[in-house]
Amino acid sequence: MELAPLDKDVHDTSVLLRAEAFDALPEAALLLDPGADAILDINAAACALLGRDREALLATRISTLHDAQQFPALIVFTQAVLDRGAYWSHSLAPLHASGTPLRVEYAARALATGGRTLVLLTMHDLDQRHRRHVDAAADDYIHDGLPAWQRVERMFQDIERENQLILTAAGEGIYGVNAEGKATFVNPAAERMLGWSAEELVGRSIHAVMHHTHHDGRPYPDHDCPIYAAFRDGAVHTVDGEVFWRKDGKPVWVEYTSTPIRDRAGDVAGAVVVFRDVSQRREADEKLHAALAEVDRLRERLQLENDYLQEEIRIETNPRGIIGQSEAIQTTLRQVKLVAPTAAAVLITGESGTGKELIARAIHEASTRSGRPLIRVNCAAIPRELFESEFFGHARGAFTGALRDRIGRFELADGGTLFLDEVGEIPLELQGKLLRVLQEGHFERVGDERTRNVDVRLIAATNRDLKQEVQHGRFREDLYFRLNVFPIHSVPLRERREDIPLLAQHFLASERRELGAALRLSEGDVRKLMRYDWPGNVRELQNVIERATILAHNGRLRIDLPEPSDAYPPSNGKQKVEPRPAVMTAAELRDLERANIVAALRACSGKVFGPDGAAAMLDVKPTTLSSRIKALDISTRAPN
Repeated sequence: MELAPLDKDVHDTSVLLRAEAFDALPEAALLLDPGADAILDINAAACALLGRDREALLATRISTLHDAQQFPALIVFTQAVLDRGAYWSHSLAPLHASGTPLRVEYAARALATGGRTLVLLTMHDLDQRHRRHVDAAADDYIHDGLPAWQRVERMFQDIERENQLILTAAGEGIYGVNAEGKATFVNPAAERMLGWSAEELVGRSIHAVMHHTHHDGRPYPDHDCPIYAAFRDGAVHTVDGEVFWRKDGKPVWVEYTSTPIRDRAGDVAGAVVVFRDVSQRREADEKLHAALAEVDRLRERLQLENDYLQEEIRIETNPRGIIGQSEAIQTTLRQVKLVAPTAAAVLITGESGTGKELIARAIHEASTRSGRPLIRVNCAAIPRELFESEFFGHARGAFTGALRDRIGRFELADGGTLFLDEVGEIPLELQGKLLRVLQEGHFERVGDERTRNVDVRLIAATNRDLKQEVQHGRFREDLYFRLNVFPIHSVPLRERREDIPLLAQHFLASERRELGAALRLSEGDVRKLMRYDWPGNVRELQNVIERATILAHNGRLRIDLPEPSDAYPPSNGKQKVEPRPAVMTAAELRDLERANIVAALRACSGKVFGPDGAAAMLDVKPTTLSSRIKALDISTRAPN
């Protein structure tokens, strides 16, 4: 319907008055079209607040008035206005023309007109509102005729009174101090955390009462106090990692902020301190750091154990354990069975190459410590100056080249077994420290003052006569007795010749797997092996078999051994046993042949025929071997 001239004049006048009223509003106001992200109108107060002219703002989108990070919050605010009809927020900060974000309160109302919904937004400057309150309060203090110190006291009283509800409800401790450092008010949370009542604290120097000393007992002079610094330099001070002292003398770990309070003249009148008890958080952090340090230590230990075990796998020579049926071996096995379940130290003696390490492994694997590693230390291979570091570890910087902390073999063997091979090679000056660890169960890393406890079962081995070493002053007698709790002697191979065929067959089987060749020991090979005195013992036998497989031709081994008269003397220095004569009697030949066949039957579990039978091992026809077994009255059951 078309308006009459008078109605139209009234309508235009109404619109004009509304526009003038909108522009005259004291609050900053904007008329927005959220659907188009557009500013439709803006009053003079908004232009002044934002520092922009009206034409520039009308050409600006709503979203560009805010930092890009606020865009999600702006969307949420706008949707809340449209959904509820009205909404307010303190979380949005429009940008001034200078780029500085403004602290404002948004109040918005939805307006439905012409088939679309617009938003009327007003902005209240929070900083200006705060300044008006402070100025009004300061005017009272300045014009009431009171002395300066009384005006300051009154200002703090008004702060406390006006904010009493907040102070009472707050979970953080809050107190005020004047420019002399004396408490002016204390809230209930501070009373609970500190054990002091407000009456006991107000009027007293807050630093002298509860901030006088560091957590480690060092005095904390008030001229270094960040609380006082706030009203001395006029800056906000935030501190973490200090203690306030309770009335009962116990420290409370806190983080706090000391904020200066100024009067109208701009002078700093004191400070308000807000603090919270972070003792539980600090304790949790310390536990976390300790746990992480323990994880790092265990990770390092597991890595070292893995590296060590990988090294052991590479140098392992006989993974199948102790091999032999002789009485000497049976005696050794019985000793292993007796001592393994105990925690007693074991000293294994014997010539080089007799398998002392295999005995140590057998003890460990039969013990209750088998779930932890057996750590091996070859004392003969460690440089003299590195013995202590190798045994006990070192701290970073303990000596030139110590670039990081290193765990020692004793710590690595904690809960398990430590095998000291060639223990007679340990320097005399280190033997006392070794004795201390064995007696007391604790030690210190090189360059570290921390004492560490270990639970280690010790097995030592030597080819020396330690009794003679003690007599010559090269080995401590008390350490010898500590090691020699349970002695085991590893018998040399020449004193258990009946085990030679079994050992030779075992080593040959290992070589066959690597070479893929069908190699066998003949009766002549076995006879030659048993006639030799083996000064290098089992290790030498293994080397001879390996060399024989390399020199093998047309499937036949070549046993490369010197004649008995050329054999080396025993490594223990004793008079060597006379070798068998080159010419043997018929009875000796018969005994030797019988022993050889018995050894072959043992190795083959009494089986004569087949590719894995004794006949194939001896390289003779099965019928021939059966005849010899019958002639020599040998049982075909697996010999014991």
